[in-house]
Amino acid sequence: MSHDPNLVSHLLSLSQRCTSMRELKTIHGRLLRLNLHLNTLILAKLLRFAAVSPSGDLHYAHTLFCHTPHPDTFFYNTLIRGYAKTASTSQPISLFTHMRRSSTPPDEFTFNFLLNACSRMLKLGEEIHGQVFKLGFSRNTHVQNALIHLYAANRFPEIARKVFDEMPQRDVVSWSSLVVAHVKARDLDSAKKVFDEMPERDVVAWTALITGFDRVGHFAEALVLFWKMQEAGVQPDEVTILGVVSACANLQDLEAGMSVHCYIEERGFSWMVALCNALIDMYSKCGCLEKAWAVFERMPRRSLVSWNSIILACALHGAGEEALRLFQEMTKEAGVRPDGATFLAAMSACAHEGWVVEGWRLLESMEREHGIPATIEHYGCMAGMLAHAGQLEAAYDLIMSMPVPSTEEVWRVLLSACKIHGNAAMRERIVNRLL
Repeated sequence: MSHDPNLVSHLLSLSQRCTSMRELKTIHGRLLRLNLHLNTLILAKLLRFAAVSPSGDLHYAHTLFCHTPHPDTFFYNTLIRGYAKTASTSQPISLFTHMRRSSTPPDEFTFNFLLNACSRMLKLGEEIHGQVFKLGFSRNTHVQNALIHLYAANRFPEIARKVFDEMPQRDVVSWSSLVVAHVKARDLDSAKKVFDEMPERDVVAWTALITGFDRVGHFAEALVLFWKMQEAGVQPDEVTILGVVSACANLQDLEAGMSVHCYIEERGFSWMVALCNALIDMYSKCGCLEKAWAVFERMPRRSLVSWNSIILACALHGAGEEALRLFQEMTKEAGVRPDGATFLAAMSACAHEGWVVEGWRLLESMEREHGIPATIEHYGCMAGMLAHAGQLEAAYDLIMSMPVPSTEEVWRVLLSACKIHGNAAMRERIVNRLL
């Protein structure tokens, strides 16, 4: 049966411009009514949107795939790519098995998507690695890069290095992936050695090393690397700058932190919520509540972490009233649902101010009003409040009755308070309990 070429062209154009599942289903319905549902070109466009787009529907994509007669490599790759973004590893493997049984030839994209899907399960990844050799893709740079990424994600830098050494050709992604492999294994010396040998360095390599140094506590080295990155003319991304701000916070280096903040403003990164949250934390740790507050005030959009960070900053700097005001504003006016960290920050404000009654009210309202179970940190904070206020028996009873296991740290807080308040009898009870 022949069809009007203009109609086919029109439907193809609609499928290319599709922006929602509602539009996609309308186009698919027209294909079915006009008996055009076997047009693979239009189906390929619809499948790609349903499987890959953030507005797509993977289940519907699978249905489209199953109703496609003789799907080619593109169809298999598209659906495997969609599943690779989910937690499922069985579906991509199942599709690959079906692909091989139907004698549909895989290509480099097939293996890239498969290895990405298997990055959380090394055993399956190793099986795909075997297929890479068997089907002659062991000399393909992109596939080999995906293998390095697989072993890097699972913290096997030695195997990643073996893949790297056997590559006939390497690109900047190969080198950067090897740096990442050593960083994930916390082998910073090897990571730095590979980094120094790189003929060309991209933002991934710089970022991996900067965040790696930050995570192992080499904060000064992370900052030095960042400024060298600027000299090299490589533009950082959000992850890079998060690592640098974290390093400034841990060093409590206000001057460096302000320089990085200026860089963020100049490069137009100040709209990023995660970066603003990191800046609030950094200024708080550097003892500059005023600047932390200024960052919070200028944020066009705030997350739960934003509120938690500024409440904790106020609590740690003796601005207890402001911390509790923010807590009320967040829950009552801004409509943001608090979590355990929010309550711990608010209770810390009460602890700094010695507001025992308000601390009790917060602890009791956590589960009763918000359904948030209290942890040892919350009970420890409340016990510390009671102990410092001289209510040693109440603190002791709270620790003994709390529904979570006590820790040595909690008892030591009470032990210290016993010494301050001169309660030798309770001190002896606690020492015996600790022993």
